Amino acid sequence: MIPETFYDIIVVGAGPAGSTAAFYAARAGASVLLIEKKQEIGTPIQCAGFLPDAAEIRALLPSAELPETLEKYPAACSLRRIKTQRIIPPSGKQKEFPVQGTVLDRRRYDQFLAEQAVLAGAKLMVKTKVLSLKKTTLETSGAFGKHRISAKAIIGADGPNSLVAKAKGLRWNPDSKETSIALEYQVRNVKIDPDALEMYFGKEFVPGGYAWIFPEGETRANIGVGLRPGMAEKGVSARTYLHRFMQEHPLASLKLKNASILNVIAGILPVNGAPEKTATSDALIVGDAAGHIIATNGGGIPPALIAGKIAGETAAEFVKGKTPLEAYDARWRAQMGAALKTSVQARQLADGIMKSDLLMNAAFKLISPEQMKGMQCGKMPTPVRLGLQALNRKK
Repeated sequence: MIPETFYDIIVVGAGPAGSTAAFYAARAGASVLLIEKKQEIGTPIQCAGFLPDAAEIRALLPSAELPETLEKYPAACSLRRIKTQRIIPPSGKQKEFPVQGTVLDRRRYDQFLAEQAVLAGAKLMVKTKVLSLKKTTLETSGAFGKHRISAKAIIGADGPNSLVAKAKGLRWNPDSKETSIALEYQVRNVKIDPDALEMYFGKEFVPGGYAWIFPEGETRANIGVGLRPGMAEKGVSARTYLHRFMQEHPLASLKLKNASILNVIAGILPVNGAPEKTATSDALIVGDAAGHIIATNGGGIPPALIAGKIAGETAAEFVKGKTPLEAYDARWRAQMGAALKTSVQARQLADGIMKSDLLMNAAFKLISPEQMKGMQCGKMPTPVRLGLQALNRKK
């Protein structure tokens, strides 16, 4: 493919946020180029891939306008339907609550989203790296040669180390930015509850985060750890923690002792919220690039798709002269900003407690399953906030 030299909108990154932005911008009549550095969209996988049902997301984000691709997608994109979420503290005294959703085949789902963008009229270039961005002109290099391409607006959906965010001054202050490292395995031959997501806590196994078992079938699962290096033991890697969880955790090890590892997945997540600005007069950022993450559980697919829809629609309005691009910032914050901000506050309150298994056990004891579900969804009930603050004072 030889691209045109000018488009209304260029979207950098064909993950869920970027493809959704490209879809809505193209459908609104804008000329759109979607650029992806990977040679195959959705590969390698970088996420455990749980997508709550639309009803669950509406309960979490009642002001959000959900993209149609969040509700309607091919059955082949679903690996396993989920009915329950189970939380296991260091004591092993688990709590659970109902949740409806799907563990996705991320490769198929990401490719479905990109295909929708193309069907709406967007042009797609895979295996193409953006080398530089000056104003709204990109220098690219990849499978289709080197190109210089310009646009009226740039959408950065290029992950937590976003080149677009850096070029446009939209990054976090490097001293305050926090990231969580995720290491995951896709495994077979495990004895799991195939209908339940399980999240495990304990500083010996996963400091500053949690370990998980997400079913992908009757005997198949995605297992992993998400932790913050600043809270880990010095010199102990994420791989060491994951293997410790698989081999030594009193409950999980029984389920995973015969596991066969088929795939290794790694990635980073920003868990300190969005920067103060996510748009300029000619560019905006979305998804992981903009910190669109539920900090309490690392969930990023629903926020990415919701913000992607807003980004594509706003950019299309901008190129038609109907609205400034900066309107994007207020729009996405109105739909989900409060929930994402609260999830960061909840995560920050939990940080101190996670340094002690005794405090973690006490915290889990005082939180009901209903309150726990709310916290997983970025909410912070007042009794929980006061209880966690009291426990933090006991450190």
